[in-house]
Amino acid sequence: MKYIGLLVITLMLFTACGGNHDYSPKPRGYYRIAFPKKEYQDYNAGCPYTFSYPKYAFIEPDKTKGAKPCWVNMQFPQFGATLHLSYQPVTSKKVFNELVEDARTFAFKHTVKATSIDEGVISYTDRKVYGIYYTIDGNAASSAQFFLTDSTRNYLRGALYFNTEPRLDSIQPVLNFIKKDVAVMIKSFKWK
Repeated sequence: MKYIGLLVITLMLFTACGGNHDYSPKPRGYYRIAFPKKEYQDYNAGCPYTFSYPKYAFIEPDKTKGAKPCWVNMQFPQFGATLHLSYQPVTSKKVFNELVEDARTFAFKHTVKATSIDEGVISYTDRKVYGIYYTIDGNAASSAQFFLTDSTRNYLRGALYFNTEPRLDSIQPVLNFIKKDVAVMIKSFKWK
């Protein structure tokens, strides 16, 4: 009886392992991302600036401790991303220089994880909108930061963050999609 049981188990193992199946491990899969249609609306809510932003995003006041008036967060809920916008009035040349240096410092804090940080000049002289756009490549926490100013009275800083561990290879399609919205926001930006 023992030999028959052992023979049956051995035959089952050989038949399970038999065949001419080529097995190769499957690569890790990711969820399919459905991108919405690009449509924009105007933001005009009692702050000294206006801009266009996508209809699939919403804007809410910044609720963090120490937040000031006209600090807002543009939420992209389906992508788990937030564009933090903080406004400061410029009261002197010294304050202006400190704000510009802070923006540079915040962008370059990502040097540890970034593979590169590029600066692009923003200049719309007809609307008196000037600034610098920082493109941060690599697995940094923030992939895009910028500041906008009229260089005399107003200053706005923006930083894009995802609500997940930064892995550029998995967020790249969404990052490219949202960066286009940030570009539209900057191009449509006006001081009141």
